[in-house]
Amino acid sequence: MMNNLLIELRQLDINNAGNWPAAFKIAALIILFVAIIVAGHFLIWQDQIETLENIHAEEETLKNTYLVKKRSAVNLSALRLQLKEIEQSLGALLKQLPDKSEMEALLVDINQAGLGRGLQFELFKPDTQETINAFYAELPVSIRVTGNYHDIGAFASDVAQMSRIVTLNDVSILPGNDGKLVLDAVAKTFRYLDEEEVLKQAGSK
Repeated sequence: MMNNLLIELRQLDINNAGNWPAAFKIAALIILFVAIIVAGHFLIWQDQIETLENIHAEEETLKNTYLVKKRSAVNLSALRLQLKEIEQSLGALLKQLPDKSEMEALLVDINQAGLGRGLQFELFKPDTQETINAFYAELPVSIRVTGNYHDIGAFASDVAQMSRIVTLNDVSILPGNDGKLVLDAVAKTFRYLDEEEVLKQAGSK
């Protein structure tokens, strides 16, 4: 049967397709239809499909952007209130930072806090170079004090409760002489920059 089919295929005249047997005509039409579909996909539709996918992706991005902006617009009054609260909090924090003229008094307060607890200062050395940030400066002070456990703990508590912001960093406590302890630490004090310094800092960026 297969041989007969092959013989019939060889006998087909492409120029006289109208006289082909019905089965061959149907098969030829199916093959032609599939070829047109495949060619159309690769030559025309593939680019259109990719374009459509890109448009869908862009549409999704625009929808997400719209929803974000819509939520922001709906919550605009709440956001403004939140911004006002942040500005007030920032203002309160800035008030805890001394200016240039108050830095010396703050250093004296730290020293007095230690002496008031009966501690003996072996080292109290402010760094000669401040670290300048966006709107404040940071001044490290290397300290070494000797005293008993409770007095050192009370000194650390006093420093933490100062009206101005002071932090103790790189803390090391080692045994000293006569049963006392030696506290080595870096006390960092902060001050806000004056207007001229803020402008200078902004211009250096």
